Amino acid sequence: MATSEGSPLGQIIILNGAPRSGKSSIVEAIQADFEGVWLNLGVDTYVRHVTPPRYRPGIGLRPGGEWPDLEPLVACLYAALYASIAAHSRMGLNVIAEFGHHDSYSQPLGILPDCARLLAGLPVLFVGVRCPLDVVLQRRLVEGPERQGTYVAVGADKPIPAPVIAWQEEVHRPGIYDLEIDTSVKSSKACAEEIQQLLAKGLPHPTAFERIASMY
Repeated sequence: MATSEGSPLGQIIILNGAPRSGKSSIVEAIQADFEGVWLNLGVDTYVRHVTPPRYRPGIGLRPGGEWPDLEPLVACLYAALYASIAAHSRMGLNVIAEFGHHDSYSQPLGILPDCARLLAGLPVLFVGVRCPLDVVLQRRLVEGPERQGTYVAVGADKPIPAPVIAWQEEVHRPGIYDLEIDTSVKSSKACAEEIQQLLAKGLPHPTAFERIASMY
């Protein structure tokens, strides 16, 4: 695909999944192994290095409607970030971005379809990154208490925290993807290779983002 000036558009890959599902490791594999320049414009980068501390978690706001005052800013931040992703693609730069899209705010915000419309006409591969809850919990236990403290603590002898369950239930709605991968059965490198194989074959028509944008 090319711009109106004839320059090629940069490929966009959006990874969507719950925290600790393995998205960041796939991003690293893509940046290491794929040809060309791949820029990481996902949630971790945006929250940790772009969003002012007093407005965090910003676009990382978890399901449950627990911070209604922040929600209008979250919608605006998502729109701005996706507009930036579109701008990078139009400049011929490839973008890999990982998110935890959900619509379980104090009221539905329709952020995902709005974001899909912002990327209209651009080559977007939408990938669902799945991982069973027991594996997610094991990964959090391995991290140790220091990193857990930045999100929500888990323990082998404690009930599963409600936010962890909420992520698993809400992040894959409506569940429309071009590709779904399970990081509990494949390494991050193998997941990246599967993505690469699909890109080599060509994007499906209509793409997941085209379907999502037209449904709402």
